[in-house]
Amino acid sequence: MIFREATRQDLPAVLALLADEDTVLDPASIVVGEAHERAFAAIEADRRNEMLVLTDGADRASEAGEVVLGCLQLTYIPGLGRNGQERALVEAVRIRADRRGSGLGAELMRLATERARVRGCGLIQLTSNKRRTAAHRFYERLGFARSHEGFKLHLES
Repeated sequence: MIFREATRQDLPAVLALLADEDTVLDPASIVVGEAHERAFAAIEADRRNEMLVLTDGADRASEAGEVVLGCLQLTYIPGLGRNGQERALVEAVRIRADRRGSGLGAELMRLATERARVRGCGLIQLTSNKRRTAAHRFYERLGFARSHEGFKLHLES
């Protein structure tokens, strides 16, 4: 397994993971829109944001190529609390549907947590949709506590 920053070539695979968490979508079937391109470029250019992937480590030169098995986004947030330490926000955590239950999600989160720790973050936080009860059990097994109630306000565009 390889844990690394996503490249533009990974974008269709990442979007496939985000599009449907219950089935495996072929990345070749994903339409990468202009908004996706802009968002990915912004993440890539911002030193406080990282789109990270976990891959099978296959040789990119081979016909099959490397398969993206999981992804997440880390955003580093400066703050005055916790003695001025940054915190890491984890978003868009996904593991391919056909690879769940194999420990990849725990490994992905372990690697992300270590990355935040090395950066000096004093806290790693995330939100999860209330309907994703299996994900909640997963995060609790990893030591995350339900410490806050989250709120969102969708803005019209």
